[in-house]
Amino acid sequence: MALLEIAGMSLGFGGIEVLRGFDFAVEEGSITSLIGPNGAGKTSVFNCLTGFYRPRAGRITLAGTRIDGLAPHRVTRLGLARTFQNLRLFRELTAAENVMAGRHCRTGAGALDAMLGTRRHRHEEAAIAEAARHWLAFVGITEAADRTAGALPYGHQRRVEWARALATEPRLLLLDEPAAGLNVGEKEELVALMRRIRDELGVTILLIEHDMGLVMQVSEHIGVLDHGRKIAEGTPERVQNDPLVIEAYLGRDEDEASAAA
Repeated sequence: MALLEIAGMSLGFGGIEVLRGFDFAVEEGSITSLIGPNGAGKTSVFNCLTGFYRPRAGRITLAGTRIDGLAPHRVTRLGLARTFQNLRLFRELTAAENVMAGRHCRTGAGALDAMLGTRRHRHEEAAIAEAARHWLAFVGITEAADRTAGALPYGHQRRVEWARALATEPRLLLLDEPAAGLNVGEKEELVALMRRIRDELGVTILLIEHDMGLVMQVSEHIGVLDHGRKIAEGTPERVQNDPLVIEAYLGRDEDEASAAA
């Protein structure tokens, strides 16, 4: 059963079409990848899914609820979380405080509770702090909880961002270039962590990634974008051998192009 369904999604800026009639679905419980050359429109898809962009056409549903056009915080509350290619941490806060920031979308106490220091507020703050340490432990960096995020090694900063996303209790986790900047060993740990998130937490994963070795290793289904259009989708083996995918990444052979002209 599809957890996420995208139908006919189009997006443009100043007369330039970024996405054109994009259709795609992500099965619940899967690890799915969206790939394509630079500028293909992959990050624009993520921005539409999370409410940062409003598509000019099409429909996006998450677990049967339409989410296109909703504000980002409402999309998060419905169960969609995201990490970014370029880290977006509060560098001066501790790792735990960064994760606590993600957890606040699941709380009920308001500004008045905080101002008055009500019992409800104190109880929720204690629960948020406990949850933050739980998620840092899940991603394997318990020892970093009280360290300033900006002072952590790059790989640990990546994990803080993952922990913050998991703290929102997502049903669908979007990962934007999760392997960027990681060494070989860290990439292996990343694959294991993705599988733990899916298998132990039941969270569905959709990732954008340029590391094709990692994509082929971890994905069960792959969609391919090129110039804003879906040109292929299927199993890793099928996508890897698709002529249109090969052409998108490597370009057309000059002799073939001449013959087709």
